[in-house]
Amino acid sequence: MTITQLYYVLAVAENQNFTKAAEKCFVTQPTLSMQIQKLEDQLGVQIFDRSKKPIELTEIGKKIVNQARNIVNESYRIQDIVDQQKGFIGGEFKLGIIPTIMPTLLPMFLKSFIKKHPKVKLKIEELTTEEIIERITEGHLDAAIAATPLENETIKERVLYFEPFVSYIPKSHRLHSNKKISVSDLDISDMLLLEDGHCFRDGVINLCKAFKNHTDDQFQLESGSIETLIKLSNEGLGMTLLPYLHTLDIKEKEKENLHHFNAPPPAREVSLIYHKNELKIQIIEALQDVISGIVRGAIAFQNVEIISPIPNK
Repeated sequence: MTITQLYYVLAVAENQNFTKAAEKCFVTQPTLSMQIQKLEDQLGVQIFDRSKKPIELTEIGKKIVNQARNIVNESYRIQDIVDQQKGFIGGEFKLGIIPTIMPTLLPMFLKSFIKKHPKVKLKIEELTTEEIIERITEGHLDAAIAATPLENETIKERVLYFEPFVSYIPKSHRLHSNKKISVSDLDISDMLLLEDGHCFRDGVINLCKAFKNHTDDQFQLESGSIETLIKLSNEGLGMTLLPYLHTLDIKEKEKENLHHFNAPPPAREVSLIYHKNELKIQIIEALQDVISGIVRGAIAFQNVEIISPIPNK
């Protein structure tokens, strides 16, 4: 049994196709198939049910894949140990970021991080929290930036910052005349929300539920982007809540619609998350250092209080 054989098994399990798996592993399909067959012969079991289209794991195959993933990940630790000993911060690093954080946070830290750590090759992808958890668990992401806590035993979390919520209230709304608002003023029935699947949406709903301002009626409108929510709000279709960093680039004429909460304002916790095996921890720590410094500086400059987050589940 070799690490290479286990790596091939994981590739087939992921792609459910020998040809696609071979392409991902940069080997010929016969080479990959032969190595997996040798492993099955050695173990005396069938890992894959080749009669199914697409190929499926057998019951014992599912258990083997779970263990293979642990072994392959641990094999990467050897190089990781050497890199840490040498103080080397470099190589490919796959980072996921959720949609409500990506457009505001990435431009803030990317240039600074690349300049400070030119040997790191970042591969960044926008993903939902659910996709991020799955990919970190399966070893396809090195780390991610998401709203926390996630309460997942396989994932570790390092808090980067707490981002306050700011209400966006158009002139036609009942709360527009208020200089500041309280959480108790919120009513989910006239709130514009992100569509289902966004953790930011869940946080807003939980915030309203906490003060019992929730009805069984369907929400008026749901959108896939914060920018769309702002446009819909401008049309008089309701108010919405924005993560603080989104308000920094808002149009000048729309700033009069921004209303801050009375202290302490509700906020979300944003963290750098990664697998508990802590591979590439030196790059994770480098990211944490750059991002935390930049964002906390930006928030402090605007005299916005950093406080505890509301639950996002």
